[in-house]
Amino acid sequence: MYTVADLRKGLKITLDGDPYIVIAFDFAKPGKGQALYRTKMRNMINGTILDRTYRSGETFEPASLEDRKMQFLYKEDDHYCFMDNQSFEQFHVDESALGDAKNYLIDNLQVDVLLFKEKAIGIDVPNFVNLRVVQTDPWAKGDTSGSDSKPATVETGYVLRVPPFIEEGELITIDTRTGEYSTRVKG
Repeated sequence: MYTVADLRKGLKITLDGDPYIVIAFDFAKPGKGQALYRTKMRNMINGTILDRTYRSGETFEPASLEDRKMQFLYKEDDHYCFMDNQSFEQFHVDESALGDAKNYLIDNLQVDVLLFKEKAIGIDVPNFVNLRVVQTDPWAKGDTSGSDSKPATVETGYVLRVPPFIEEGELITIDTRTGEYSTRVKG
């Protein structure tokens, strides 16, 4: 069990049966009385933000979260299917739980899936993924318009800015933390 003294940003706890992550924390000690702990927490399932104030001595249950290595298989409507690398069990994750990670999912990509009570609630993709450019404007040699980038659409449908020398069909590396072009893949 956690006490209010253990509260810190990033701590994951169970509250009212749902997993929450502490996103902001403030400690106040008034002149008289007990210390107050003000927290802002985000529900890890539906994303709602909760503001709560606690007094010293209160306790919390740790969230029973588990990370598992899984492989992305396919997308069906607004659900994404992943397969556990050890048990070969399949898990379906709702598109809303993926956030920006859905922009980088290609067949067979290895990801970490976050489970709460055997239900998938989110994923972590690798920091860098290689995706093929499927549409971009051609580069006009001698173009001195001053623009140092152009829009490009990759195989997942994600649109980002790339240098003007990138052409359709090329494989590029994208930094998934920022969503920006990193480098062109050689070979």
